Amino acid sequence: MIMTLEGSFHWLACAPRPDAPIAELLRMAWQFLSLSLFSLGGGNTLLAAYHHLSVERFCWLTNNQFADIYALAEAAPGPSSMIAGLIGMSSALGEGLPWELVSAYTAETALLLPSTLVMIVACLGWKRFSHSPWRVAFERGMGPVTLGILFSVGLKILRTADNNIGGVLVSAIVCVLMLRTRISPLWFMAVAGVLGAWGLNQR
Repeated sequence: MIMTLEGSFHWLACAPRPDAPIAELLRMAWQFLSLSLFSLGGGNTLLAAYHHLSVERFCWLTNNQFADIYALAEAAPGPSSMIAGLIGMSSALGEGLPWELVSAYTAETALLLPSTLVMIVACLGWKRFSHSPWRVAFERGMGPVTLGILFSVGLKILRTADNNIGGVLVSAIVCVLMLRTRISPLWFMAVAGVLGAWGLNQR
């Protein structure tokens, strides 16, 4: 929702969907290409941007669906950027499984290829500047920036997924246990999976 100069509020409408699937594929690929070079600190730093694109701008997903695919991407083996493929697949829902798979692989490739090439080039010359003042300043500055981004992403996911007091309490309890104990996150995900399956069986 935005406020105009006159002081009235208007809901932002979803971007219109192209008639041709290839046009939607190219538009989706461009979005991930644009994000690729800004994934400082890993794929999770882009979650707020993923949410904006998939839920608020193009309406490929609802808030609950976004929270679900984020949980799936985190629980499944592999990199956290797996969520990009799931969003890509969501952008092509209804076009058939082959097209959905093409969209998933296109999203992953568009996200990973540019940043990978940049990192390869950067690593080749990074050691040459190991004692350079600008390199030290860059590394010290990027730490707080990355932590700030991750913190804001955590709050974004919290608001997206926890739409009731029960969800907020569960998130708070897990957060405290993660900070105060050495329990592996895998145990929390396993318990969540069991409780989720039990909840489905009760319906």
